[in-house]
Amino acid sequence: MVSNAYQTGFGNEFATEAVPGTLPLGRNSPQRVAHGLYAEQLTGTAFTAPRGSNRRSWLYRIRPAAMHGEFTPFAQPCLHGDFSHAAVSPNQLRWNPLPLPQAPTDFIEGLYTMGGNGSPEAHAGAAIHMYAANADMRGRYFYNADGELLVVPQLGRLRLRTEMGVLEVEPQQIAVIPRGVRFAVDLPDGQARGYVCENFGALLKLPDLGPIGSNGLANPRDFETPVAAYEQLEGDFELVAKFQGRLWRAAIGHSPLDVVGWHGNYAPYRYDLRRFNTIGSISYDHPDPSIFLVLHSASDTPGTSNLDFVIFPPRWLVAQDTFRPPWFHRNIASEFMGLVHGAYDAKAEGFVPGGASIHNCMTGHGPDAATFDKASSADLSRPDVITDTMAFMFETRGVIRPTEQAIAAAHRQRDYQACWSGLGDHFAPPQG
Repeated sequence: MVSNAYQTGFGNEFATEAVPGTLPLGRNSPQRVAHGLYAEQLTGTAFTAPRGSNRRSWLYRIRPAAMHGEFTPFAQPCLHGDFSHAAVSPNQLRWNPLPLPQAPTDFIEGLYTMGGNGSPEAHAGAAIHMYAANADMRGRYFYNADGELLVVPQLGRLRLRTEMGVLEVEPQQIAVIPRGVRFAVDLPDGQARGYVCENFGALLKLPDLGPIGSNGLANPRDFETPVAAYEQLEGDFELVAKFQGRLWRAAIGHSPLDVVGWHGNYAPYRYDLRRFNTIGSISYDHPDPSIFLVLHSASDTPGTSNLDFVIFPPRWLVAQDTFRPPWFHRNIASEFMGLVHGAYDAKAEGFVPGGASIHNCMTGHGPDAATFDKASSADLSRPDVITDTMAFMFETRGVIRPTEQAIAAAHRQRDYQACWSGLGDHFAPPQG
């Protein structure tokens, strides 16, 4: 499985084959599929979903996906899926990077749940995980029946071998693996760390542009989907599934990455965050972060997302006579922030690459004291350019319920609130 070629576009109707003549012409499931293959449909939405949101692909594979042993529970104590009883408070929360493992740990073993809301059963909400790994997934394959996976690498490259081809991603790139797609993760650099958002709700899509116009934000042609590639391997392998919040394992005698050709619009993809078309303020007042929206999962309430993925990339700050960093704010939505690279302009200290923070519904947050003092006295007669940075935010309409392990973690910053303690009383009403 060596291909790393890509097809471009978002939600396109792709057609790709690793062996010529694999795809049937004018039909999906002929009586006999070419080359002795099996036809199988992978459906990511209801059959009756409107054409514009309907997602499915036809796979032509060496063996059907039904072929594996009986599933039994798979223990992974750091991966959690029940957010209905998790401890939650209005406190601001922040963590240092997740420590890298000492013992051999692959991507599945290295998943560490930070928090979440909703449930796979409700088809709403999201779970937020981090990962720290130092071993390839050898002889082990994985799929998630609960939601699609948005993977944000922070340290080290990932080679994602999927049923539908190979995705290679590095820090400042992202990958999306749709619900149900089987894959394995290799670590070209020997170790890796990053963030994963598990979306239980509507499939991620590009946001509507509206008054921004036709050319803003992320361009559809910059999204890349792999061409077909397959493994034809026999052996004593393991298939791990995430189903209703728990992991299960089954023996499988062949590689499930055996799709020789496929066509459709339900497939994994990657995107380079450095290609995002940043739109900035040109007069006054720092803009709302919606102008940095890359992908979102819609909810049943118009204008309110189940999940937003927002980035804070390099950009020019040219606003005049205003406070240029993000203002102090309280939101009805809840935010999980991570930092891939560099520094975030609202938190000069304490928020480091690989770190994380949670600011839940109506919890006050904003620039720390040092950032406030610097921005309050900055020379606004010239523009500033923020370079060498990439922060991001998973924003949800539901409260992010942190896991007990995240609250108790040794790498949680228990003095986080102190970063605002230097904000003094400067009120000076006019006299007379």
